[in-house]
Amino acid sequence: MSNKYHSRIYITLRSSVLDPAGVAVQSGLKQLGYQEVEEVRIGKYVEMTFNATDEAKAKEKVDFICDRLLANPVIENYSFELTNISN
Repeated sequence: MSNKYHSRIYITLRSSVLDPAGVAVQSGLKQLGYQEVEEVRIGKYVEMTFNATDEAKAKEKVDFICDRLLANPVIENYSFELTNISN
């Protein structure tokens, strides 16, 4: 039997990788008067709903998709939350 899962995936640049978009946003915030902002890092957020036989298979599936398609493992980290939404 298949269950329906929902995942929230967070993809961020590794801390050792420069983030020019984050620097640009930080600069804009400082120009707007937000001097207290020390650092901005830009990432990606992905939501996905899919079917899997169990939670272990669902985690395996999300991990595979992130590693092979959504994130570049050389310069990005990812994490995800998984929720069983079967009725």
